[in-house]
Amino acid sequence: MALSNSGLPAVEAVYVGDRTAQDMDLSVICFDEQSAHLERLSTIDELLRYQDDSKLSWINISGLKDIDAIKKLGQMYHIHPLSIEDILHTEQQPKVEFFDGYLFLSIKTIQREKKFHHYRGKKAKKEQANEVDEFLIDQISMVIMDKVLITFQEIPGDSFDRVRKQIVYTSTFRKMGTDYLAYALIDAIVDEYSLTLNHLEDDIEDFENRADKTNDYKFIEEIQDTKKYLLKIKRAVSPLKGNMQVIVRHGQFLQTDALKPFLQDLAENLNNAIVTVDHYHEWLSNIMAVNLSVLSHQMNRVMKVLAIISTIFIPLTFIAGIYGMNFEYMPELKLAFGYPLILGGMGLLALIMVIFFKIRKWF
Repeated sequence: MALSNSGLPAVEAVYVGDRTAQDMDLSVICFDEQSAHLERLSTIDELLRYQDDSKLSWINISGLKDIDAIKKLGQMYHIHPLSIEDILHTEQQPKVEFFDGYLFLSIKTIQREKKFHHYRGKKAKKEQANEVDEFLIDQISMVIMDKVLITFQEIPGDSFDRVRKQIVYTSTFRKMGTDYLAYALIDAIVDEYSLTLNHLEDDIEDFENRADKTNDYKFIEEIQDTKKYLLKIKRAVSPLKGNMQVIVRHGQFLQTDALKPFLQDLAENLNNAIVTVDHYHEWLSNIMAVNLSVLSHQMNRVMKVLAIISTIFIPLTFIAGIYGMNFEYMPELKLAFGYPLILGGMGLLALIMVIFFKIRKWF
């Protein structure tokens, strides 16, 4: 599509072949200072025509089921087999490695997804749906070269749309090279951390409001689930902070003077995310302590009432036990008003004990 009338650079968007969503979604953006070209491909072989292109290229692969295709791409761009193994092994910790001609970086992202859990209430005739948030952990691997940047995503769908638009519509962005593109992608991932933390803050504030009002056991389960999410975020953020420090110290990639303030801002955002995670974790612990204290207080009140009731019935049970014995020669057994007298005496005794407890302010 041509945008010269609006003052923007000419941009082409071409989609080739059918998207194989079940195995792999392959796209490439080629760009220079004057233009950008976005294309969605069907096979790895179609990348051959971009290898000799003088433009910068960003290749993005979503879905890692087609192992042979990923290995073939590794051979085309001379990616070490160890890097290919790390790309396919998505359960490992984030890492950074330097190879001849490229930098390998793996990052964990957290995607928030709305899901509906269906359930049937006790009085409901139909199934009801409850909307809940689920957090998906995705590994994104980056291979950063001088003129090519390749990203591998475990789960289709990402937070890179903003970066794609910047490539297409911002000539300043296209002047920066693959190192700035790598920074922009990492920054988009860090922004996702912040969005997730902001969403969790709303949940934690709701927990705080409910802490002294609920005695539902599911409340503690919800807090524990949120703590698990925080742990996942910290496991993603902490290694990335260390890996970025390693990259900066190495001095081969992400070293242009123009990038220094951006990298400093990125480091501050990562540090803030880690501090926020620790703060939220402590906040949740305090909320849980408040809720447990409320539950304990409610339990103590229940136990106090039960103890008072038991104390009142002890002498009543004693009296009933005595007059419940079936001996022939017991006094008062043949009195005409013996039964109501005993019941009245038991009631009076119970009333006296209640008044006594009230005076002592035991309940």
